[in-house]
Amino acid sequence: MAEAGAHLTSTSIGEQPSIFEVLAQESLLEAVRPAVQHAVKVLAESSPARFGCLWRTFDELYLLLDLLLQNHFLSRYSASFSENFYGLKRVSEGRERPVHKGLRRPAHWRSLLLLCLVPYLRAKLEARLVRQRDEEDFSIQLARSRTRRLYSAAVAAFPYISSAWRVWVFCQQLLYVFGSSRTHSPLLWLARVRLTRLTAADFRNMEASDDPAHSRVGWMMSQAARGVATSLSTFLSMGVFFLQFLEWWYSPDNQSTVRGLTSLPAPPPPLHLQQDSNSRSCPLCHKVCANATALSTSGFVFCYPCIYAHVKAHRCCPVTGFPSAPQHLIKIYAPEG
Repeated sequence: MAEAGAHLTSTSIGEQPSIFEVLAQESLLEAVRPAVQHAVKVLAESSPARFGCLWRTFDELYLLLDLLLQNHFLSRYSASFSENFYGLKRVSEGRERPVHKGLRRPAHWRSLLLLCLVPYLRAKLEARLVRQRDEEDFSIQLARSRTRRLYSAAVAAFPYISSAWRVWVFCQQLLYVFGSSRTHSPLLWLARVRLTRLTAADFRNMEASDDPAHSRVGWMMSQAARGVATSLSTFLSMGVFFLQFLEWWYSPDNQSTVRGLTSLPAPPPPLHLQQDSNSRSCPLCHKVCANATALSTSGFVFCYPCIYAHVKAHRCCPVTGFPSAPQHLIKIYAPEG
């Protein structure tokens, strides 16, 4: 629907895109990461020994892939992947350059850093904030150095900074709608670029830049790189709506429907553990569970100190190897006597 609306508005007079186009491309950009993250999570749960490292280092791997993808599109099309998908380009403040020559080097690097590093840092801060809240909920008091106190203060201030950022984005979008601003996002303003539509001259320039190089080796290398980039772009373009479907399917608001459609009976415990299924011993320390706590990702019960320390250090269930976090710990309240 967003794409159809964008194409309807693309025939309007002027090169400045409508608010529907810029918001549609932002929605596409934000939909890619959750879909890829869920796919990696499914792989890690299916084979923790083989794909567990992908889940543990997902943020860094995705940052690397995002840098490569966005750098290619910025260099060749003067736009990010999502902006190019909707027929937009970035224009530096000052004299405009042809699309096939890319952005000016300062604007290119500013755009690349703001496109890739800002989401990465935000994801890391949000994950850290969740872990800190879990530690406070479990009343865990760790020794705090001066550096740790400063870091905790910065994490505590993050929600207020995030709220201020959202207000800034909203005000910038209002100014863009009423024509008082040439950019709809503070990130574009910080990068000192603005978005415009691709013109017929841009398409002719891109076609003219496809002439083979004089060196045969250089021409073959350029063709190979162009083929890989084109294949990746085509694959991502075809998978856009599938990724958006995955985002809707695994959204928190839709989890009740998903559980109703995909719920299955709980499988029996492994054969080598059935003989101990009625015991109250902790699988880690092999003693009677003290402050019994269940791990929701696997269903096994442990002593709270044992399982918290293991999950905190290894980020997985010690019995099944399923990826786990402190928020997956559930306190068990047994009746007295």
